Amino acid sequence: MTILSPEYLYTPEGYRRGLAVAFDETIRAVDSSDSLRARYPEAEYRDLGERSILYPGLINVHVHLEYSANRCRLDYGDFMTWLHSVIRERDRLVNEADDATMEAACAGMLRSGITSFGAISSFGADLEVCRRVPQRVTYFNEMIGSNPATVDALYQDFLQRVDASRIDAETDRITPAVAIHAPHSVHPVAVRRAVALAREEQMPLSAHFLESPYEREWLEEASGKFRDFFREYLKTERPVTGIEEFLSLFDETPTLFVHAVQTTDEERGYMAGRGHFVAHCPRSNRLLGCGRYPIEDRRLPVALATDGLSSNWSLNLFDEMRAALMLHHQGPLEALAERLITAVTRDAARAIRSDAGQIVPDAPADFALIRLPQACERTETLALHTILHTHEAEMVWIAGSMVRESAAAEQNHHI
Repeated sequence: MTILSPEYLYTPEGYRRGLAVAFDETIRAVDSSDSLRARYPEAEYRDLGERSILYPGLINVHVHLEYSANRCRLDYGDFMTWLHSVIRERDRLVNEADDATMEAACAGMLRSGITSFGAISSFGADLEVCRRVPQRVTYFNEMIGSNPATVDALYQDFLQRVDASRIDAETDRITPAVAIHAPHSVHPVAVRRAVALAREEQMPLSAHFLESPYEREWLEEASGKFRDFFREYLKTERPVTGIEEFLSLFDETPTLFVHAVQTTDEERGYMAGRGHFVAHCPRSNRLLGCGRYPIEDRRLPVALATDGLSSNWSLNLFDEMRAALMLHHQGPLEALAERLITAVTRDAARAIRSDAGQIVPDAPADFALIRLPQACERTETLALHTILHTHEAEMVWIAGSMVRESAAAEQNHHI
């Protein structure tokens, strides 16, 4: 048993001063330090010191580890330009993304306080890495393939990858999950099968959806640059599905839709009415010229994510939150900061059906400790200054075990 006493504890009711948390693998109690020390006299006690804020471990719901080798290989500024560069460089990038490269990407996430992430796996090449790293992993086995002649074979390959990830399901550290690549790239027959599997086995479900204006143009009108792309690579000039048809396939299964930048107000209302979520990746959207997701539409819960290093320069959620602060200028700054913190904790956990993301009794004991450079005069500014000034967490716990302690943490805490 351990008791942590920060200056501020981030709770579902906001930032609370004078509270501590007692835990082993799960959170046992949240109360004053004196009360917890009296209740658990044998527990290790840590006074985390001034300007400390204890958060639930951050959750990055959408990461492509298999492209972690990219730095300068891919072209940015326009989605189709980027996509052609991915086709050009794919084999080299996948071959260079060895276990050490992907483990380094996971270690970087850990340093920034990320205790859980959603790994979007196209090939299964990252499974062994996900088994070794300390974080909790929602392992999204991705279904892709729009050619009706190959649907059965591709679906069998998908099932084999799902079965491989099931091996770890009883450990509570890897959760098998299903990902649909996108409406333009997966045949409706395969979508129905994969969604049915997710629903029957209560697995988290994710899908890329309306990321770029080219995707919308293709799905609605069978025209534009996607038409040229599909004509060149797949010898087809018609999309396999439409927007409304695709969305309807998820009606009975709450889904994490990734990007959704080009959705209409009506479509977002439809999604909200069926309990869906959005994974918002502002830096990826900017680099690929996709536009801005309207985060001010509060009907859909939003989880913030980094996407992969194929369309970003870091997997750090503090970097992502800073970008979101600059991108979304439509509302009050402090309120946006508070929402972004929620988008990497509680709402992110809900989006992947996790019990983490909150410091409440019986939740997993996953924490990230950060320390502000100066004291804040108003509690209302804590979220904003957390985002502005934090690059790495001082200490990180997963399932009650400390998995990271920085040199600064050694100097700041008192036992």
